[in-house]
Amino acid sequence: MKIDYRLYLVTDRRLVGDKDFYQSLEEALAGGVTLLQLREKEASSAEFYRIALQIRELCSRYRVPLIINDRLDIAQAVEADGLHIGQQDLPLSVARRILGNDKLIGVSAATLDEAVLAERQGADYLGVGAMFPTGTKLDTRPVSLAELKCIKETVPIPVVAIGGIGAQNAAGVMETGIDGISVVSAVLAQEDVQGAARRLRQIIDGCQAQKCPD
Repeated sequence: MKIDYRLYLVTDRRLVGDKDFYQSLEEALAGGVTLLQLREKEASSAEFYRIALQIRELCSRYRVPLIINDRLDIAQAVEADGLHIGQQDLPLSVARRILGNDKLIGVSAATLDEAVLAERQGADYLGVGAMFPTGTKLDTRPVSLAELKCIKETVPIPVVAIGGIGAQNAAGVMETGIDGISVVSAVLAQEDVQGAARRLRQIIDGCQAQKCPD
């Protein structure tokens, strides 16, 4: 499965405000989101499942892979394209054994040691951060641009940066040579969701066209 990591959207229904959640996600996909992760920390299992089914259908229409945050059971139940886990979640080896090799598994990392270990254990990609202060997660650990660049240069699998990234700093992050950026509020909290996604894609694509360092 060839995955485009350039613009990786992580959902947060709280940030959508008065806008319709599903309509906002469709606008984001239309604006150029290439990978979508459904994160539902407070939903019941039944609610998470219902939401995931609707978003799987939406992602299928745009041919964008759907990743489920944390919940391996939901990922299996809706036949999502993959799972994203953190350092305190189900061990990667267990998730891989249950999901199989044909599904994506991404792992959050904030240090080079965590990144190297995740790659050795079979992660398909890394989510590295938080790069900048962010209000969407409270338990983040800061990562510098130098550390991000070191991880990208050391680990052979795709690296996506996350945490406080938006139009104002996306180019500087992409210049480390990473494969993409992961955003939440920079798209979903904006009044013009599609326009915000399109603007970020322009920045990312412009940086890659200039052959940012590998």
